[in-house]
Amino acid sequence: MADILKQLAEVLAERKNADPESSYVAKLHSKGLDAILKKIGEEATETVMAAKDGKADKIIYETADLWFHTMVMLSNQNISHEDVLNELARRFGMSGLEEKANREES
Repeated sequence: MADILKQLAEVLAERKNADPESSYVAKLHSKGLDAILKKIGEEATETVMAAKDGKADKIIYETADLWFHTMVMLSNQNISHEDVLNELARRFGMSGLEEKANREES
């Protein structure tokens, strides 16, 4: 399933500098980071509301939107989804409390 993230990242990279009139992703990039972050905030709120409603199909839909827009932000910042997956892998098997304590020491 990680292949879909790779495919999405490739499409986002292609559309990053496309014509904003022909691509939603290019339009977001043309508006700048603040617009992308605002969209992530909106999608996060919609995801929370869907979870509160408890309807799995809405939760899945809104989470997909949140992940998509987060991927746009990563693309904007020239960060790979693989960097995030590597960070999750690094944390795997470590307690959340331990991970947080390690961050606070840095």
